[in-house]
Amino acid sequence: VQLQASGGGLVHAGGSLRLSCAASGFTFDYYAIGWFRQTPGKGREGVSCISTSDGTTYYPDSMKGRFIISADNAKNTVYLQMNNLKPEDTAVYYCGVQRRKECSWYPTDYDYWGQGTLVTVSS
Repeated sequence: VQLQASGGGLVHAGGSLRLSCAASGFTFDYYAIGWFRQTPGKGREGVSCISTSDGTTYYPDSMKGRFIISADNAKNTVYLQMNNLKPEDTAVYYCGVQRRKECSWYPTDYDYWGQGTLVTVSS
């Protein structure tokens, strides 16, 4: 199983970025794939999650409205569209896969992780 996260970079506050998580080595259509973020000294925080079997999306209350997760099952890729970015969104963003359809906000429930992509939002 491999997850390759990409799309991070430096953006000004108010800007947008789209992250990609390319997956391989497993049957893409039957699992949950989530995006988490992490800053130094803190644990991973759930950002969004999608059940690739039916496209159901999940967001923590704190993330609703600015972030949009989507999946292209034909390309085995999950995207995270991030809009109106704020300096506090600065973090390393990781995608992870759970070997079940339901999403979870507990990082320990995820079986595999990508390498992370850094998002830096300047004020």
